[in-house]
Amino acid sequence: MKKSPKEYALEKAIKKELSGNALKAATLIFKDPEIHAVQEHANIVSIKRLGYNDHGPVHMRMASLNAIRLCNLLIDADIKLTLQEDLEFSADDSMTAVVIASLLHDLGMSIARDSHEMYSITLALPYIDKVLCKIYPDKLDKRIALRSTIIEGIAGHMATKKIHSLEAGLVLIGDGCDMEKGRARIPSLISNSPKVGDIHRYSSSSVEHVTISKGENKPIRITVEMSASVGFFQIEEVLFPKISSSPVKPYIELIAGVIGKEPAKYL
Repeated sequence: MKKSPKEYALEKAIKKELSGNALKAATLIFKDPEIHAVQEHANIVSIKRLGYNDHGPVHMRMASLNAIRLCNLLIDADIKLTLQEDLEFSADDSMTAVVIASLLHDLGMSIARDSHEMYSITLALPYIDKVLCKIYPDKLDKRIALRSTIIEGIAGHMATKKIHSLEAGLVLIGDGCDMEKGRARIPSLISNSPKVGDIHRYSSSSVEHVTISKGENKPIRITVEMSASVGFFQIEEVLFPKISSSPVKPYIELIAGVIGKEPAKYL
């Protein structure tokens, strides 16, 4: 199983943010060669066949790191996640669902772009069950609840389906926050010919930094810094709709702007 330096760096950063069962889940996924192979093939379909940006192992790790940081900010603010509120699960259980869903959310890109979130569920189910059985071997009810929440997170990451849990909402926003210029580098190098999805490529290329931090008035602040105004396409067409449809929206401040100019506050 060959991984890039970027993947290893992201895995190290993810593990640093986690503990308990969430850390066990991430470690199991990182060690699984079949999961990695599917993630790699997702990039072949996304980049080489369709000309889209990264939807492979680096993106899934980056989306996961984003979702973990968002989740930790809610936990630090003493906000109970949905599994905690409904079933008296621990914050670690909620984080475990977020980690698994975000690391597997784009497996369906290995098949097609259209309805890829549904394909992702089909491909991810065996891995979800395998990981949960190793972590919660004698807790069937907990595995069922976590599996359902993980599937909700995968199904809802395109903001085309109504989601209800904070855990799924974190996966949605964590995915949307991965839009820095590095994500568009590979398709830009491969071809300069016009293709479907080019506006995503060029707008993403102008996004310099996405920072997730503690907010001033809300638990979470997401700050997007751009080199050019075309980056607002990513905000208005990708990130803002995902935040708006997420149950996490009430806890987020969103600020975006071109470097050197006055930033705009969306939320």
